[in-house]
Amino acid sequence: MTVAFRPRPSVVRRDSGLYAYERALARRGLTPIAGVDEAGRGACAGPLVVAAVILRKEIPGLGDSKLLTAATRERLYTLVTKSADVGVVVIPPQEIDARGLHRCNVAGMRRAVAQLTTDPEYILTDGFPVPGLPAPSLAVWKGDQVAACMAAASIVAKVTRDRMMVSLDTEFPAYGFAEHKGYTTARHRRALEAHGPCSHHRFSFVTVAREMGDNEMGAGVA
Repeated sequence: MTVAFRPRPSVVRRDSGLYAYERALARRGLTPIAGVDEAGRGACAGPLVVAAVILRKEIPGLGDSKLLTAATRERLYTLVTKSADVGVVVIPPQEIDARGLHRCNVAGMRRAVAQLTTDPEYILTDGFPVPGLPAPSLAVWKGDQVAACMAAASIVAKVTRDRMMVSLDTEFPAYGFAEHKGYTTARHRRALEAHGPCSHHRFSFVTVAREMGDNEMGAGVA
């Protein structure tokens, strides 16, 4: 009787360092590894931006984009985009309203991975499973804090989106997009109350729908 051999699973502690996931997967021969993350999920204006990154070398200073200063994010963005394989997808508010936020997020992750020039052997996604990816994958809670490739993806997504929101601020200065990047803040609420939404707001979100005077439009995350 032949007994199939199953390798022992790797145990990765969340305090093992930012490259622990990549190193554990590499020991199993699973390289290259892609990390996927998004920016703008909770905003009520502006696009959803999804990035996929395969790191070709370790980059000092990587971390969760939300915990870094804007200057540090810009510096790391340059390092990542110059040395890594990167795919970026921008999903406009109109598509989010038409298809729903989560469906757009999942589709955006698939599309970002498809843009990579190298086929990944394994994919790490931030927060939730993504069916239909071209390689085995693992959803990692707060993955941008514990896996370098996801941290890099979070930086690329956030810097890309922040630049877009700063640009929108010149076109729609009344809303303060350069300051809050489309998220719901007191200033943003006051601007919506005073001016109503613009074409870059997400009309399916409660905060925006409320200002349209039609609560039935709200799909409820903002």
